[in-house]
Amino acid sequence: MRIDILTIFPEMFEGPFSHSIIKRAVEKGKAEIHLHNIRDYSTDKHRRVDDYQYGGGAGMVMMAEPVVNCIEALQNERDYDEIIYMAPDGELFDQPMANQLSTHQNLILLCGHYKGIDERIRQHFITREISIGNYVLSGGELAAAVITDSLIRLLPGVLNDETSALSDSYQDNLLSPPAYTRPAEFRGMKVPDILLSGHEARIKEWRHDEAVKRTKERRPGLFDNINE
Repeated sequence: MRIDILTIFPEMFEGPFSHSIIKRAVEKGKAEIHLHNIRDYSTDKHRRVDDYQYGGGAGMVMMAEPVVNCIEALQNERDYDEIIYMAPDGELFDQPMANQLSTHQNLILLCGHYKGIDERIRQHFITREISIGNYVLSGGELAAAVITDSLIRLLPGVLNDETSALSDSYQDNLLSPPAYTRPAEFRGMKVPDILLSGHEARIKEWRHDEAVKRTKERRPGLFDNINE
């Protein structure tokens, strides 16, 4: 998978992409992440990428030209499955969407800033708009980092345990069950006996029951899509 991220703050990604799973995925050749500074595609001598809104109003808007120049430069090199804009009014990102997007080969993630981007970009170049929650961020960089992490960990060969991602919260619309590790007893608090029994079938049943219980308590809306 290749992910191209369009941003005016590429340095914001240095921390999230320099550690843990994403770093290992890139080093193993399972994923490519390329950062593109939108200012490099501005024709303004000061590399300006924003301007005042037509019709007045508070907040600057990112101009069409530098963003479109960047998108078209990338499209001249390869085909993209999706050109995604990180938008607070986009589709809410969830695990099924992550699963679906992780099957693509090439993605562009556009990070907006200020009051957003010129609407003509959204109408004529963007193929999908995604939000990571019902709140507003200062820019799309954090959202792009979240989505990148969510997708890359699903790629075959990225996680050491291939089954790990399949048991994550939100797979099959269930939250993950409780998890325990050593010691079996800590300050009088014990690990449930079933997990120490070695009975694989019973442990699997217990985990499913606990996942259902936790989902009902914490995310009851997920049950709308469950066929028990």
